[in-house]
Amino acid sequence: MYNYTICFIKQGNHVLMLNREKGAWMGRWNGVGGKIEEGETREQGVLREVKEETDLDLSAVIHKGDIEWVVDGKAYGGMHLFVADIPEQVSYPTPVKKEEGILDWKTCEWLLDEENMGVADIHDFLPQVLDGEGKKSFVYYYEGSTLVKVEEKQAVPDPV
Repeated sequence: MYNYTICFIKQGNHVLMLNREKGAWMGRWNGVGGKIEEGETREQGVLREVKEETDLDLSAVIHKGDIEWVVDGKAYGGMHLFVADIPEQVSYPTPVKKEEGILDWKTCEWLLDEENMGVADIHDFLPQVLDGEGKKSFVYYYEGSTLVKVEEKQAVPDPV
């Protein structure tokens, strides 16, 4: 079961990213999101988390796939991947300090640069999330906190 969400909020060629002050990705840029609360759908959870972390009231998000984590050979849960586009005329000045960390707009090129070590482990799925058609799912294998392998797997279709 996937208990977490992550959303990449796009505006043109920029993505609103969060440099977290705590947690597993402290000091790295990542999308916004968090734990799905009891009774929430994944969409309700991601919309609530986006509101809590950014103050943005999104009306819609697009589910782009899932990430499953395997740590030291054991299933460790996972997260649902989302993207949201906001119009250019929506003003969201950054950088801005929030409880979770610092929010700032980053260009897609900067985020996707393979030499960029300042981002979470997003290089394998982010191109598909930002521009890809359809959904993809991935399994991330870690030994301790070190990523050792990423496998793409068939995405499970949404229930009708």
